[in-house]
Amino acid sequence: MKIAVEGCMHGELDAVYATLKRLEQVENTKIDLLLCCGDFQAVRNENDLESLNVKPKYRSMNTFWKYYSGQEVAPYPTIFIGGNHEASNYLWELYYGGWAAQNIYFLGYAGVVKFGNIRIGGLSGIYKPGHYFLGNGMIGRTFVRHFERPPYNDNDIRSIYHVRHYDVLKLMHVEEPIDIFLSHDWPLGITEYGNWEKLIKSKRHFTEEVYSRTLGSKPAAELLNKLRPPFWFSAHLHCKFPAVIQHGKDGPITKFLALDKCLHGRRFLQIIDIESDPGPYEIQYDEEWLAITKKVKQLDIQDCRQWVMRKLDERGAKPFDFVQTVPAYDPSQTFSNPFRTGHCRNPQTESLLQFLELPYLLDGENVANTPSQSTKQLNPTDALDDDDDVDELEEHADSDDEE
Repeated sequence: MKIAVEGCMHGELDAVYATLKRLEQVENTKIDLLLCCGDFQAVRNENDLESLNVKPKYRSMNTFWKYYSGQEVAPYPTIFIGGNHEASNYLWELYYGGWAAQNIYFLGYAGVVKFGNIRIGGLSGIYKPGHYFLGNGMIGRTFVRHFERPPYNDNDIRSIYHVRHYDVLKLMHVEEPIDIFLSHDWPLGITEYGNWEKLIKSKRHFTEEVYSRTLGSKPAAELLNKLRPPFWFSAHLHCKFPAVIQHGKDGPITKFLALDKCLHGRRFLQIIDIESDPGPYEIQYDEEWLAITKKVKQLDIQDCRQWVMRKLDERGAKPFDFVQTVPAYDPSQTFSNPFRTGHCRNPQTESLLQFLELPYLLDGENVANTPSQSTKQLNPTDALDDDDDVDELEEHADSDDEE
């Protein structure tokens, strides 16, 4: 199986798909799957731009809307995770994962799916220590992950994409082997396993964090140590960086690769060959992951998995069908009065939760739009006191390239 991996998409689907088509022609090969490591920017219309945490001058429709509307269809099955520059209102509709457009699948805030016999896992967002335990409230006996609800205020539009302990906890319950894992930011300490000297020569602003071992995500590092996948891909810092991790003296090896954003002359794309069963391939639900989703924090995961397998045998493992939930962008229409809309229930999410016999908890009325008290008793005011939650390293990485 040939899999293409892309770094930060930033809504440039047309450009990435065109690059892959040219590669197929030049190398006389066939790409089976495209993976994207975040900042996908699934912007459907102008209203979605209001939930995209970028400076106004950088807000642009780009090309995802063509695929959402059906004007274009992705030429390759595409799986993506979220980053820190997303249409967060739309991804919240698909918190558990689902089709963002025909043939384009969002892995969810945390998730595992199968493509053929290959298991692909991922964690969306970036790590912010002060927000990691926020939102771990309860409704009855059910855990609630996030307090943010659209339309987002100035704080929530940033914290919505910050990784939460609950989502990492679910991934820590995975026991069966993962073949490929995606995260937006890099696992903490990953630079120790690659040529960090070369990295800081080209990206000077990384120097302090590399030396102090603070560059990257602590939860991602914990997942890397637990899951030990053969391949791990990240993006976020707009550069290419390879590393090889040996897990213990005689343990398995993980090949790590961070990729750049989609721009001319940048190293944003990598093709890998991975052994697999013969095709054709399709994206399918993963039985273990659905069991974890249903019974996380409980002890009968295996019993629950048998229940899930019986249900999938009856229904089939293909995800519920894509459904448009808002009108797509129409470039022929004038749009001058953007407004922030509330949460929209996505039929895919409703169908999945009904299938798993779980309650729907993504509506605004279920959780107050304020931080809950965290399990570590963090001060919510302090946690949200981010004068500038712009990715400084991300911006510095780009400034290094411009100098």
